[in-house]
Amino acid sequence: MATDYDQPRDSEAVKAEEAASLEALRGWSVSTTALLDVDDSNLLEDLELPGADLSAESLVTAIVPTQRDEFRCQRCFLIVHKSQRAQPGADVCRDCS
Repeated sequence: MATDYDQPRDSEAVKAEEAASLEALRGWSVSTTALLDVDDSNLLEDLELPGADLSAESLVTAIVPTQRDEFRCQRCFLIVHKSQRAQPGADVCRDCS
């Protein structure tokens, strides 16, 4: 709703408008809190503590060999693109130089 700030204000109309908007906000907050029903009993079921027994778990990771346009930095041991070489012929990345 556009507001004309140059127009003289009627104090009763402004108070009525503020009261209506306040009632609308009160009705909105009550209706949304009723929708947020959280079941606290299921919150801890998926929690795994540090040191938990993970011997039955298996990790499957695809290993991709170093590509022709990549090299392994001799200082940080990360695989980076050859354009990140600090100096030609040196296996040190720009971040480590």
